Amino acid sequence: MIAVIDYDAGNIKSVEKAILALGEDIVVTRERDEIVSASHVILPGVGAFGDAMGKIRQYHLEEIIREVTDRGTPFLGICLGLQLLFESSEECEGVRGLGILPGRIVRLPENQGLKIPHIGWNSLHYPNRGRLFEGIPEESYVYFVHSYYLQADHPEIVTATTEYAAHIHASVEKDNVFACQFHPEKSSDVGMKILKNFLEIQA
Repeated sequence: MIAVIDYDAGNIKSVEKAILALGEDIVVTRERDEIVSASHVILPGVGAFGDAMGKIRQYHLEEIIREVTDRGTPFLGICLGLQLLFESSEECEGVRGLGILPGRIVRLPENQGLKIPHIGWNSLHYPNRGRLFEGIPEESYVYFVHSYYLQADHPEIVTATTEYAAHIHASVEKDNVFACQFHPEKSSDVGMKILKNFLEIQA
């Protein structure tokens, strides 16, 4: 069973639909027992960093997320879900992120003549090829919607990057924890292959 964490952050239906299309059983939940017993856990999300962390703490999900990541369950953060895994965000100064991975989220610069938020398709480069990208050629295109981006402290965890007003850390992998700034569930065949690769990872 795949668990998608529900913390009122949106974007859950499209993730659920994509996982069902891959033939997997899925539960959308904030119940501890369902999350910790899942074979894989996904933290999706769109919205504001501070509001999302507030909901995660309101629903007592922070401890549950730490429990599943500590026990080695394959865990995937998507878009805002990636950002929440890190320590802080310029969007909401003073709000602690989950801090599972070291780094911070910063605003895309507006001095490049590019529209913010960044909405659209960008190609990926692989500084360190990760397991999510098995069988996916470099320069493949995926779909982004964001105004803030990751600056990871440790470049060795960065498995994909893209360029849009800045050098964006687009995907990370550390042990059983994976995350994508882009939306694999909205990235056509490439995105479905990324999700399939994630679901094939064993604890």
